[in-house]
Amino acid sequence: MLDSPSELEFLEEKDTEEISQVAALALSAQTVSNEKYAADVPEKTGYADPVYVMAANVFLDIRVEKSPEKALIKYGNEPLQSLFESEDESVRLSYELAFSTLKYQDILETILIDSYVFPSSTIPDHLSSLIIVMLYDFQDRKFQARLLSNKEVSIAEVQEVENLLYSFKTKLAAALARCRIKHDALSIYQILPETVRNQELRASTLPLYAWINTCKISPEEVYNYLKKKGYHKVKSVLHADEKVFAVDQHCFDVLIFPSHLKRDLLNIGLFKDDKLIFQDKSRSLAVHSVKALLNMDDDILMVNTGSWYTVAHMSVLTNNNTSKIFVCGANSQAKDPDLKNLFRTMGCKNIEILHETFLNIESKDLRLQKVKVILLLPRCSGLGVSNPVEFILNEHEDTGLLKDLSQGGISEDKLHDLAQQQYEQLMHAMKFTKAQAVVYCTCSVYPEENETVVKKALEFQELGVKIQPYRLSPPVLPLCSLKEIHLSTDKFFRIEPSEITNGCFLSVLTRERDPSETVSVKDVLARAAAKGLLDGIEVGKSSKRDKKKKKSRTTLPKTSTADNIQQKITEFLNREANTNTNQPERTATKTAIQQKSATQVGLSSQVVKKANKPACSSLVPPCMKTVSSRLYERQTSCIRPRPEDKMVALKPIEIVLPPVMLPFSNSPGIRPHLPSQHFCYHWVGPKTAFPGYFSTPAVTRRGDKPKENLPSSLVRHSRPWL
Repeated sequence: MLDSPSELEFLEEKDTEEISQVAALALSAQTVSNEKYAADVPEKTGYADPVYVMAANVFLDIRVEKSPEKALIKYGNEPLQSLFESEDESVRLSYELAFSTLKYQDILETILIDSYVFPSSTIPDHLSSLIIVMLYDFQDRKFQARLLSNKEVSIAEVQEVENLLYSFKTKLAAALARCRIKHDALSIYQILPETVRNQELRASTLPLYAWINTCKISPEEVYNYLKKKGYHKVKSVLHADEKVFAVDQHCFDVLIFPSHLKRDLLNIGLFKDDKLIFQDKSRSLAVHSVKALLNMDDDILMVNTGSWYTVAHMSVLTNNNTSKIFVCGANSQAKDPDLKNLFRTMGCKNIEILHETFLNIESKDLRLQKVKVILLLPRCSGLGVSNPVEFILNEHEDTGLLKDLSQGGISEDKLHDLAQQQYEQLMHAMKFTKAQAVVYCTCSVYPEENETVVKKALEFQELGVKIQPYRLSPPVLPLCSLKEIHLSTDKFFRIEPSEITNGCFLSVLTRERDPSETVSVKDVLARAAAKGLLDGIEVGKSSKRDKKKKKSRTTLPKTSTADNIQQKITEFLNREANTNTNQPERTATKTAIQQKSATQVGLSSQVVKKANKPACSSLVPPCMKTVSSRLYERQTSCIRPRPEDKMVALKPIEIVLPPVMLPFSNSPGIRPHLPSQHFCYHWVGPKTAFPGYFSTPAVTRRGDKPKENLPSSLVRHSRPWL
């Protein structure tokens, strides 16, 4: 109810019921969209004076300028002076207030004219931006007086404008009511464009995303810390009123919190010590896509990273590699000490800042010859972002975008300019001949900034004689849920704006590696670990114990006595004869052979090569003919051994021993009758270890007579068992 005499006279002229109802309306969308959270939202009491001054200056820069004949209010060109240093929280509040005012600029100007605040007031033009900013907050507080503490800083201009608005309180409420009736809307919030209304609704439920700095703390330690603070791990934080958190479905090191817990989270040690960092999810998706493409020694070039936390996240993910991260676009060298201090406190050691702009860096720059992956985060319209102010401030984007985002779209001219810049940067990235992949990421929903740019760059890419062309590849992430992500057949990765996440577009361009380049085993394991295929297995240097085992396996065996050799030969041949008649015993025979020492097996190979007829005793060859005939029968039905059997049976290095001369080794009539399959089943090794089928490098070096009387079938085919 309006109780003063002047207000009662005003109600006699106007519709009392309409005014009393509309005067209580809040202009912002929060009254409509956050009714369920009304009990949790404290009553608004206004901002501090420095916040109003800063918001007025921001609004002056981003306001929509009108032609002189359509302009209702004249704004000055000089910003207001503020003698107070602004903190990060004050800056955020100022931009939010200015952006909200910008969305309702036309309505607020109409209210000021309709209520006769203008031109009756004698306040100068340079305070017009302060008047309109404070008017938005005044009606958002339902035309109630601002509550100030004794510690609040007082600014004369703010006090003057506040007194003026309060003296026009009733007329402002009436003008607000007539504006609502004119547009036939339940709330003037509904006068906003639909895209803006949807954006505000998404922003009211959008959760907080934070990535874990694994250089300082492990995910398990973070979970335990949060549980001690009363937080519970859940699958989804949407519409959650309790202290809960969830693990992101796409990035294993990203946690999700309800938005109403931000103030509480900022006061815990994890965020104060840079162990958890708030950042938009799209940036985490970009750096994880780069990590999946890296080998152990590959360098990275990051372009237009925006927030330095994106660089830090990339450094954390490559902490165990020898990769170096180059960041271009840092024009001011004055910030280097602050940045180095930031990276040092976060545990980042592999970052190098380049002060040149990306387009001015030559593709043959000697510093970037090991760069294999380029991460390109170009300036974009950001229309997929639900909370533009938060995103622009955190990612250091162009604040001029707020003017277009306040209207729910972007002009054609500006969209064309952005797309042209994106195309030029992508084309320049593809000129780096040593690079093997380019990751392109935006927060736009316009195809002109996404698919069109990528397809155009692929179509007009420069090709050289020895340069492989780029092609589209689907992004590889550690965790992937097709229910949440639309991964289309054109290999573009998209996340549509929703109540749980901002929009994101991701494209990965790759090309075949140079055939001259080799990929080591550790590189393969590193990429497999980045793709989440090793289930947490650490990829690193082998332990000393493993090295000792490997060395012991490659040690040359010592020779043994001739009697022992002959006994082992007899046992070996008898087992082979038994496996021919009793098939189930083949596995036991393999196990027995594997348990023999390298000395016995190595020397056995030298003797068996020269033997033709296996004997029942070491020097009795009559029964060899029977065994040989049975082995010939096995040759056609022999099953090729599995790869693991090949590796376990014998190490190729173990047969490069000096030959042992036995009494029957030079018998001329034995070798042609020896079945090749008898040897091939057990003596299998890579081609590089066997220059000849039965000869070895050691025999040739020692001057022994080469085996020129080998069967013709063995000479023609080095692997007769195939």
